[in-house]
Amino acid sequence: MSQTAVVLGATGLTGNSLVTLLLHDNRFSKVKVLLRSPSLKQRPGLEPVIVDFDDEESLTSALQGDMIFCCIGTTIAKAGSKEKFRQVDFDIPVRCATIARRQNIAEFLLISSVGANPRSRAFYMRTKGETEQAIEKLGFPTLHIFRPSLLVGRRREFRLGDWIAMLLIPVFYFFLQGSWRKFRPIKAVNVARAMINAAVNSPSGTHVYESDAIKELAGR
Repeated sequence: MSQTAVVLGATGLTGNSLVTLLLHDNRFSKVKVLLRSPSLKQRPGLEPVIVDFDDEESLTSALQGDMIFCCIGTTIAKAGSKEKFRQVDFDIPVRCATIARRQNIAEFLLISSVGANPRSRAFYMRTKGETEQAIEKLGFPTLHIFRPSLLVGRRREFRLGDWIAMLLIPVFYFFLQGSWRKFRPIKAVNVARAMINAAVNSPSGTHVYESDAIKELAGR
């Protein structure tokens, strides 16, 4: 049966790949993308919806579908401050998840980060962990949490930290064995594939995937 997927963060590295894959998957009849401004080229099956992520009424009207794919995320450097980073990486996902749950959407898929922990001393990891925790408390019948390591792909903007990490990948990749495998970089498109596979094939309940499990779920 064809379903409607709702995507948050469709213009990002993983979100962009996800939208493309969903549009070519006949299990989905419609892909709704929630955007602050028009920024995606119109394609068959794609329904862009302009919303104010700070406005609950706007979101309530837009969050109509069978499942929510949340790919929203930024960096502290890009956001400009810890407060603004938290508004993007915590406030928006939790607000959208709360509204979706209220509207009886049964399945929510969230991209988090390797090392996410609500008790972490690192602000970034703590925020990611708190986001996971807040959404899990909402009681979705099916919740998928993806914790990728460094995402590999062609970004629209240049990130110095990612560029340096990419230079070091060949040196350290094969040393990341055992419990360290989850820190191996992963292609963003594989995260997108894993999200779709989880959405249509996995049983109900809460599922958490680290980078190595994501790669396996993607079938790559």
